[in-house]
Amino acid sequence: MKRLIFSFLSLLLLSSALQAKTTTDLTPEQLYELVRLVVAQNYLDTDFNDQDLDIWSVNRRYPGQLKDYEDAKKGIQTMLASLDDRYTRFLDKDEYKDEIQAINAKLPGIGIQIGLNKEGKVVVIAPILGTPAFRAGLLPKDEILQIDGFSTQSLSIEKVADKIRGIPGTMVKLLIKRGKEEKVYEIIREEIHLESVPEGHYTKLTPKICYLHLTSFISHEATEELIEKLKEVSPCEGLILDLRNNPGGLLDNAISMSNIFLAPGSDIVSTVDRNGYVLTKSIEAERKFVYEGELVVLVNEGSASASEILAGALKDNGKAVLVGQKTFGKALVQLVRDLPDGSGINITTAKYLTPNGTDINKIGIEPQHKVKLTREDLKAKRGPWFMNFEVLQIEKADQSKDLQLVKARAVLEEMLAKQESSPKI
Repeated sequence: MKRLIFSFLSLLLLSSALQAKTTTDLTPEQLYELVRLVVAQNYLDTDFNDQDLDIWSVNRRYPGQLKDYEDAKKGIQTMLASLDDRYTRFLDKDEYKDEIQAINAKLPGIGIQIGLNKEGKVVVIAPILGTPAFRAGLLPKDEILQIDGFSTQSLSIEKVADKIRGIPGTMVKLLIKRGKEEKVYEIIREEIHLESVPEGHYTKLTPKICYLHLTSFISHEATEELIEKLKEVSPCEGLILDLRNNPGGLLDNAISMSNIFLAPGSDIVSTVDRNGYVLTKSIEAERKFVYEGELVVLVNEGSASASEILAGALKDNGKAVLVGQKTFGKALVQLVRDLPDGSGINITTAKYLTPNGTDINKIGIEPQHKVKLTREDLKAKRGPWFMNFEVLQIEKADQSKDLQLVKARAVLEEMLAKQESSPKI
């Protein structure tokens, strides 16, 4: 099963419908050697970072040394690390399963993002709006001390996430520390639907100007969500499309979203494979929904992959003005290959170019209007309004503190003013 995808860091997403598959046991040596052959046949850099991939054959590198799955996993990870490409990586069975769940945008759990604070303690980064965690009253910075009576002190983030996840309808008990107080929260798990445009992240700023924050390209339903929300706030003479901190997702979404804004025949993106073959994607003649008003796109260093495809297509075709900071610069294509035993591998197989032929990998896209944020700005919450986890709706945010949004609005108002003053023929 092979699927081409665009993605960011560990969030590598499939571009077509997922299918159930049966697993087949492999010996550790078979698994290792299969991964090596898949890389040899598909990896973008045919020089493999100036090395002969044959030196990594199991007989030359690990003769008789791979005794179990963990040995094979460590050997594979070492081999892939030699490529010096952080996007080409091995997924063990649990990681691959999690990736598929993320792609389906449905995760069994309670709906929280977790991380480590400066002291290395497991904390809630943010509850997802409308989820069991949100309804239970969990807040950002809540420290998770225990899960069902088990201490989190020596657990990795992955292990904590595994313990919190579970079958929808079952209960998980979290011992939460907030300030000096400790409290047990009994929360019923649900199947969490990850929205691409969360409730409260789209609105009409003025009778003429609409705002929409697209958080990811993960869900297969992302384009439909975008269209639905655009219809809700329409009519819009001007639109601010916020792609800040959007790490990307499905290539198909970037293409179908481009169809909303660009004229038929416009180029969206080109991909170049290891043989130099160029494939260009263009706008379709028939489109589900069309937005023809003025457009400003907000981007920053957290805008990557599919975000950059959409932003680059809109900029190069002269449809949108970009405001904010230079994007991340992730312009590589990954192939997701599921392995017979239930593991998986993500392999860089191509690079992409924006419509005008620009390779932005490790470079990023420069906005026409730059609004650089300092550390002091971020501490004072003058960055993206949604980074203030106490504010879940843009209408309740102090929009004047979001310096990039303020600039985007000013640019859009100027564009609308010019349009109104231009002679009508």
